[in-house]
Amino acid sequence: MPRPSGPARLSLLYAVVFTEIGIAMPFMPLWLDALGLDAAVIGVLLALPIATRIAATAPLMSLLDRGLGPRRMILAGSLALSLTYALMPGAAGIGWPLLALLIVLNAVAGSPLVPCIDYLTLAAVRQDNRLAYSRIRMAGSIAFLLANLAGGFLLSALGGRLAVPLLLTGLALGAALVAWRSQAMTGLKQAEDGTGRPKLPRKLWLCIGAAASIQASHGAIYGFGSIYWTSQGIPAAWVGSLWAVGVLSEIVLLAVMPALPAAWRRPVRLLSLGAAAAILRAVGMFLIGDRLAALVPLQALHGLTFGATQLGAMAAVSAYAPDGARGRAQGTLSAVNASISVVATLVSGLAYRAGGPLAFLLMAPLAGVGLGLALASRGATSETDRQP
Repeated sequence: MPRPSGPARLSLLYAVVFTEIGIAMPFMPLWLDALGLDAAVIGVLLALPIATRIAATAPLMSLLDRGLGPRRMILAGSLALSLTYALMPGAAGIGWPLLALLIVLNAVAGSPLVPCIDYLTLAAVRQDNRLAYSRIRMAGSIAFLLANLAGGFLLSALGGRLAVPLLLTGLALGAALVAWRSQAMTGLKQAEDGTGRPKLPRKLWLCIGAAASIQASHGAIYGFGSIYWTSQGIPAAWVGSLWAVGVLSEIVLLAVMPALPAAWRRPVRLLSLGAAAAILRAVGMFLIGDRLAALVPLQALHGLTFGATQLGAMAAVSAYAPDGARGRAQGTLSAVNASISVVATLVSGLAYRAGGPLAFLLMAPLAGVGLGLALASRGATSETDRQP
């Protein structure tokens, strides 16, 4: 059996892919605006990738349970991602419908990348208990932060309407190169003959629902946090710093997690911690989210609301997903997460238009649902249940 990819290769994969995400998330909307497109068209083009990921992630990840190697999927997806990015400037010159088609294909190509790396990392951790998922995944968070901080300066230096898609093309090719040079991960059981697919246990479904609800409770602050802060007179420079505080707190949690007692690394404990912090953050944003001194600790809670929730979800997939269904479990988690997040973001938009900071408070019940599901999973049992 070939040796699995080492932690350094996995960390590098996370870093390259999250650098691409860290550039695309803030700067693709600006690139679309620079094309002179109507705001309504831009809204459609930004919504298309979300809808595509909801539909594409779970089916693509299920292919891993049927024999497709995750390294091959990362390689193929990264190459397709680079091709679609490279074609976008030309498509934009022809017309936005062609650009929309490329954006959909781009989203299909990119949808399994992070779940595939998570899949490989969890497999490596199961095979070598000296490894820690959080330490490997931390490379992605660091890369995302650096991309956010340096992206604006880099794109300003490159200049022109080609800078964003061409930079993303290069990053996607970089991910393909890393995947090509990495060894394939094998040795995981697959469903026989494509039949008798193992069911995901109830305990895992509850954890997936909990994680998705907690992550979706970020919808208001992701969508309208910056807008609200600047409307309250907080300088733009501080807005960027506040987001950096959130990512830094996430990095700190990922770094220290392996040193915590085993009881604190269990899915229920991590998900419950993430949910409680999300409730506190939502209420705090409603009550005192217009005060800079209060926003620093509120943003620091991101380490728990996102980081602890992500770690809890990965611990649940690793512990409760049966062999032959791990790819499907990873894809289902991503798809459910995206589905609830879309609804939460839409509701946040309506609530913010009607009541401003009320949108943040409405995220607290959603995090509360996540807390309830996490606690309910503690009492659920299945033949595949085992603590990580």
